[in-house]
Amino acid sequence: MSKVWQKRRKRLFEIIEVGSYYDKASKAYDYFSIAAIVINLLVSVLYTFDNIKADYEQLMLVVEQVTVAIFAVDYILRVITAKFLYPDEKEGIAIKKYVFSFTGVIDLLSFLPYYLPVFFPAGTVAFRMIRIVRILRLFRINAYYDSLSVITEVLSSKRQQLISSVFIILVLMLASSLCMYSLEHEAQPEVFSNAFSGIWWATSTLLTVGYGDIYPITTLGKVFGIFISFLGVGMVAIPTGIISAGFVNQYSNIKNKALYGYKKDMHFIKIHLMANDKWIGKRVADLKLPDGIVMAVIKRKDNIIIPRGDVELLEEDTIVIGAEPFEEEESINLKEIMIQDEHPWVGKRIRDLDISKYSVIVLVKRKNKAIIPNGNMIIQDNDRVFMYTQKYVAEASEFNI
Repeated sequence: MSKVWQKRRKRLFEIIEVGSYYDKASKAYDYFSIAAIVINLLVSVLYTFDNIKADYEQLMLVVEQVTVAIFAVDYILRVITAKFLYPDEKEGIAIKKYVFSFTGVIDLLSFLPYYLPVFFPAGTVAFRMIRIVRILRLFRINAYYDSLSVITEVLSSKRQQLISSVFIILVLMLASSLCMYSLEHEAQPEVFSNAFSGIWWATSTLLTVGYGDIYPITTLGKVFGIFISFLGVGMVAIPTGIISAGFVNQYSNIKNKALYGYKKDMHFIKIHLMANDKWIGKRVADLKLPDGIVMAVIKRKDNIIIPRGDVELLEEDTIVIGAEPFEEEESINLKEIMIQDEHPWVGKRIRDLDISKYSVIVLVKRKNKAIIPNGNMIIQDNDRVFMYTQKYVAEASEFNI
């Protein structure tokens, strides 16, 4: 394949993808695509009004033909340039990944059902129903505006909490439906005829105020219904609170990056070298620090030393180390446990502690020294243990990083 064609294809990819502010051709294509999506959906809605359809049917059909043709051309262009969307993949694999991706399927279904009746006239009604999928093309607008993409980022970053809260609600619905069925089946067998009737009642009660089509009539059933109604308010509020907190955090992050981003290039910590530290006596060049971590300065008594490769570290040196900040959307929740005389961990090795396999001790603070733990380390009185765990620990205080 010629270099000229590759160069043109790459430029085509830059145009059809979300463009930068300075790429006028790409920005123009973005606005053109958004306009085509909005116009197509607007025509689809207006076509359902008989009075408008009677006066402008021919015009709306032409507009639909043109916008659907635009969707088809856009899909072909994205298939042609798929290699640049997945640069690490081979040509065929890149095309396959795009075609079977969520956006690829939406792009295909936004125009294909319109042309299928030409080849399969018998399925015209079914294909017309499939055209409803075209509304999902609105998700493409999500990629053009940061304010809209916040929704996707919040749902993605909070997906574990949302899944957990939805699971709790489903369990509560199932339990309450079975209880209500047991309480009401004998009194009104035609209403609470099976467990599904209870599920319908639980859904309408937990998620709304009920529809009045099915309700308890026994005293115990009414009492239980009141309890479930109050409980439902709290349960449904959980995912709402999670999403609300996610929006606040996301917008705060965006604002902080916009206002203070230049101050967050590096984060610095200081390490005070004590006796028996493995770095003592070693040269800076021999430490083999990981990529992304730099030694900024060495403070030795009242002197500041530039950490050149041949500088040897001594006891009582204070080292300042810099690294890139942790910028994941979802914070890591750690627990700090203060070990006192009566604590069952005192005198035990870390490997012998009765903790969950999902719990990890990440740091032990002993007096003024931070210690990286290992399995043989013995927990002592007055140690401060920092651990990551999903279990509830009564005596622990929590903080986020």
